[in-house]
Amino acid sequence: MGYRIGQRLYRLAVLSAFAACTVSVYGSERPNFLVFLIDDMGPMDTSVPFLSEAGETKAYPLNERYRTPTMQQLARQGLRFERFYANNVCSPSRISLLTGQSSARHRTTQWINPYGLNADNCAPRQWNWEGLGAGSVTLPGLLSAAGYHTLHVGKGHWGPLGQAGADPRKIGFHRNVAGAAYGRPGSYYGDRNYTNAEKKRQPPHLEEYHGQSIHLTEALTEEMLKQLTLAKATGKPIFAHMAFYAVHSPFEADPAFLKNYPEKLPGRDFAAMIEGMDHAVGRILQHLATLDMAEKTLVIFLGDNGSVHSSLPLRGIKAERFEGGVRVPFIVGWAKPADNTIQALWPIQPGSHHTENFGTILDLMPTILNLSGTKTPEGYLLDGHDLREVYAGQTKETFLMHFPHQHRNSYFTTWHHNHWKLIYQYHNEPRVQLFDLSNDPTESNDLSGKDRKKLESMFQEMKTALIEAEAVYPLDPGSKEPTPPRLN
Repeated sequence: MGYRIGQRLYRLAVLSAFAACTVSVYGSERPNFLVFLIDDMGPMDTSVPFLSEAGETKAYPLNERYRTPTMQQLARQGLRFERFYANNVCSPSRISLLTGQSSARHRTTQWINPYGLNADNCAPRQWNWEGLGAGSVTLPGLLSAAGYHTLHVGKGHWGPLGQAGADPRKIGFHRNVAGAAYGRPGSYYGDRNYTNAEKKRQPPHLEEYHGQSIHLTEALTEEMLKQLTLAKATGKPIFAHMAFYAVHSPFEADPAFLKNYPEKLPGRDFAAMIEGMDHAVGRILQHLATLDMAEKTLVIFLGDNGSVHSSLPLRGIKAERFEGGVRVPFIVGWAKPADNTIQALWPIQPGSHHTENFGTILDLMPTILNLSGTKTPEGYLLDGHDLREVYAGQTKETFLMHFPHQHRNSYFTTWHHNHWKLIYQYHNEPRVQLFDLSNDPTESNDLSGKDRKKLESMFQEMKTALIEAEAVYPLDPGSKEPTPPRLN
């Protein structure tokens, strides 16, 4: 009981900080932001337990497989969400992060093929396969205009070759290292020049590491250290976007970490790549301290879609419609907790584990804009919310995830509202599935045939959200006409 009262008082403090500080921060000293976006990392791919049982944090066997001491430290000094959602594949999530809009609205609903249109027979005709354009409203673009120095290191995947989204400098970043149209590297090994003979997929700007035994994660880390040092010299507040190519395939681990895992361990290379990424995050956070920036920097750590490996006890993996396909790890906290005016903007209680309402990747943009005192253009629609309000339970808790394409699971939309989840499949059976995640987090008990009233309510909410977002729908296999959702 005392814990719950303490949580309520803390939420009141967060709301008070939100009301008092958001409107006045612009023009005064502003926070730095460091976002770590990890490719293909699910909530179970870490030694940090994100799940709970009966209100208590619970570790599962997969948590014992991984070594992520830096994430553990971030969790001890920050706030982690048990339920945090992204899209089921990478490009839609990456564009949602930079636009604050759902995939249904920005229409990049599938991963972007760097070489051209990534389509299948029933994909919508008007889906946005070109990604972000030079005129797109983006988080780094708005921050740049508001006086921030914005930098990107690592995977981009915001547009195909020849389009603006292939170059982060054309969508709002002042500096770019290694960001391109590619969703994966040709190789993680420097002695292979980070490429391969079949499809080069060579991350740009890393030529000085070619021919050397330097893992790609390490090379990107070195570049981020350099960029942070240069950014501090500008005298501007900083927005740094660190998007490791890890832990996307090819699964080529750094030998320095591979030795920590038994040779017969399933997913050994993947686990070693997770540890290498975690070590890199630790080096970057230490560099913030060396630069005397840690007390003024908000750190956000998250994945871009569900794990390519198991997320047990959650059901499903990357690209699927179940929780394991869309749940990601999420931690937010100050790089070094302190009592100062910057951190008063969001007084994060160390070691918090939020198990009630959920957050989404759509929430990063409004949160960062509000904390920095930056406004969106008049009429621009944000689908996300300030995470301070989300945490305090002051927002409508919904999430629309739209995937009108073919993949592991094909042609579906999911709609979350509080602890309820609706899955609608446009072509496949079962056409609808309904889950109460508060009692059934593993999605084992489909209630669509047992609670018709709730099913109809959730379906109408989903349909309304799709219409409001002006979503595009998959095509009927026979007529090749768009097929909006219908409930029989």
